[in-house]
Amino acid sequence: MKSKIISSVRLEGSGHEHQKNKPLFVITKFLPVFLLFGLLSCNKKEAAVQNQQESTIPTPTQVFQKDGVTINSYDFKAFEPFLKMDNDTTYVVNFWATWCAPCVAELPNFEKVTSDYKNQKVKVILVSLDFKKQVETSLIPFTQKKNLQSQVIHLSDPDANAWISKVDTAWSGAIPATLIYNKSKRKFYEQSFTFDQLQKEITPFNNH
Repeated sequence: MKSKIISSVRLEGSGHEHQKNKPLFVITKFLPVFLLFGLLSCNKKEAAVQNQQESTIPTPTQVFQKDGVTINSYDFKAFEPFLKMDNDTTYVVNFWATWCAPCVAELPNFEKVTSDYKNQKVKVILVSLDFKKQVETSLIPFTQKKNLQSQVIHLSDPDANAWISKVDTAWSGAIPATLIYNKSKRKFYEQSFTFDQLQKEITPFNNH
């Protein structure tokens, strides 16, 4: 049943031979310095990549905070970049709501993806379509109760008919619905998933 969206070098020898190899001793002597410099350079590059990735995170239109939980809320224009991330990560974007029983039933399978693929470039984003007034009363308490580890964001845009087809032209608006994509391919599913089904669908994306 589906729900519809409501709005080392070693030296050898001696004498001349030893003198000939002396430059190698100098290189070896300062090798730790070179290694340290290289390590610092790598750390700077990694930090730059992380900063670049963080800078691509869309800016929410509203932020809800309650009991130590923060949920970023977006209208569709602000949310749309989540559907077009251009990097080497595979994104599993699931559209759901706390009031959608089939959605809630399959959430543990997406949570298992987050857990089992934590050392791979796979990211699950759970996009709640709860009403804005339900974020603090339903979504945040639900997130706490279930201890959700996947990224949870909120999409609130009443003009659903205007943006549903922008997610995928085949989407009727029913949930649960899931988009799996990376920079080279994408696939949309209007269905519920078991973990095995999710794993089967994610594998081709990771083997591109």
